[in-house]
Amino acid sequence: MSLALLFSPQGSQVVGMGREMAEASPAARAVFDEADRVLPWSVSEVCWNGPEERLNDTRQTQPCLLATSVAALRALAESAADTPAFVAGHSVGEYAALVAAGVLELDAALRLVARRGQLMAGVGADGGMVAVLGLDRPTVEQVVAAIARPTELAVANDNAPGQVVISGSSAALDAIGEPMRAAGAKRVIRLPVSGAFHSPLMAGVAGRLADAFEAESWNDATIPVVSNVTAEPLTDASRIRNLLAEQVRSPVEWVSCVERMVDDGVDTMIECGSGTALIGMIKRIAPQVRTASVTNADSLASASEMLRATVPAKASF
Repeated sequence: MSLALLFSPQGSQVVGMGREMAEASPAARAVFDEADRVLPWSVSEVCWNGPEERLNDTRQTQPCLLATSVAALRALAESAADTPAFVAGHSVGEYAALVAAGVLELDAALRLVARRGQLMAGVGADGGMVAVLGLDRPTVEQVVAAIARPTELAVANDNAPGQVVISGSSAALDAIGEPMRAAGAKRVIRLPVSGAFHSPLMAGVAGRLADAFEAESWNDATIPVVSNVTAEPLTDASRIRNLLAEQVRSPVEWVSCVERMVDDGVDTMIECGSGTALIGMIKRIAPQVRTASVTNADSLASASEMLRATVPAKASF
């Protein structure tokens, strides 16, 4: 078995996430305890009790997702785990991947994700994201190019075949629905986010994030981290840091990330965090890959059993 551990994206959050893992695993509980100490508000309270409006505020969402993903990672390692061949996370999930690979300590990752959320929330509200279902990426790009400049509209996430997300100004997004449907899109869905994430409109955020990175310690990765921006497996801390700053204004190349891991021999992928969004994408990108998730006590038990049946040795992350 060749294993990759994956970490959930924004949009996966749900009130109550992580509570069962914290109750079942001392290692998971310790992650939430540390998050509550590091940040000036209670991450565990927002994760477990909401309210939903607060959890969905990107300034709260991103640290909460990070804590939940790392808690799932630590619970899995505590129970039964093989050292993965790769780690990868979608968008904010990439920060959890960096914790898994030893690039960032949890406290540093929490501070940086909190800053990321603040910066992204502070970008003007005149922007958003739209999911286009049923079209391939080249067709989506052709439609986008025909109606808007790159600074107004751009592909943000290449999530799976037939699932492409675009970001841009509200005016451009309002105009995109009919051309996409005319090109054959099954659905065009406005997403409940507060800005044009992963687009050129985030250039200012990228620069300020790079400044924030200077205050933290970075280590070379002990496990290759597959970059959202390039789909390269990376271990060099400087290269990882530079691309992580670019990530917020660049497309998430998730299809390429999964394909690269599969090409390099990965046959098992486990999503750690809240929900199973990435598992759904993988089933469309590489249906031959064995998948599992760690989102609650039951899924933790199932994933652990799967790994113990394959790999008797225990590992830690």
